[in-house]
Amino acid sequence: MHRIFLTDKPVDKKIVISGKKAGYISQVLRCRPGDTLIIHDNEGNVFRSTIRSVAKKEVMAAIEERMPALAESPIHIRLFQGILKGEKMDLVIQKTVELGVNEIVPVVTERSQVRETRKLQRWRKISEEAARQSGRPVIPAVHEVADFSEVLCPLTAYESCSGIIFWEGGGEPLHPVLERIRGIRHIDLFTGPEGGFSACEVRQAAEHGFITATLGRRILRAETAAIAAVSISQFELGDLGAS
Repeated sequence: MHRIFLTDKPVDKKIVISGKKAGYISQVLRCRPGDTLIIHDNEGNVFRSTIRSVAKKEVMAAIEERMPALAESPIHIRLFQGILKGEKMDLVIQKTVELGVNEIVPVVTERSQVRETRKLQRWRKISEEAARQSGRPVIPAVHEVADFSEVLCPLTAYESCSGIIFWEGGGEPLHPVLERIRGIRHIDLFTGPEGGFSACEVRQAAEHGFITATLGRRILRAETAAIAAVSISQFELGDLGAS
């Protein structure tokens, strides 16, 4: 069953899809009249539609029903990721979106080997594709690149929010940390670049109320640590593993 994100709204239970989205439906998905198309509007609404006509530049579909949006986690996760080299950042964005993360902030840290990037639009496209593939009704936001010190101060946007910074140099085991904050609906996770966070950055985060945690005795690659941190948090506090 094919899925697609659209910003256009249905009119009289019909929707006309044009431009690149129409080309994607006709040439990549190879949809034909009569095929079912699940439409997400990025506002949490999901519609089941039936394609009535297909052309390279225009697709028309009839809305059959509004469907329940069940793929979002009850916990809102913001991932602050130290920018990674090459395709590692692509992997982190893809997999953490599939796992249910809601926002991703690429962060320049003391040990970042990448300090600027022109990949923001690429990362946002990866987020959209991962959300579509995993059946999510909303595309997680990939924010502008920010410096580590700049993102700590405004991290009070949510009430009942807790923050965790992961450090291979020490910290509390993650399981008891998550047990202690069970019931929290918003959580900020900081995972580092290659080389991890510096001791100074960890102290700075602690001064802003962040809990320093460890993922265990083994030193994980940066991309593995991010995926593991989100997975464990979703299992303990969200809906990963739930029926």
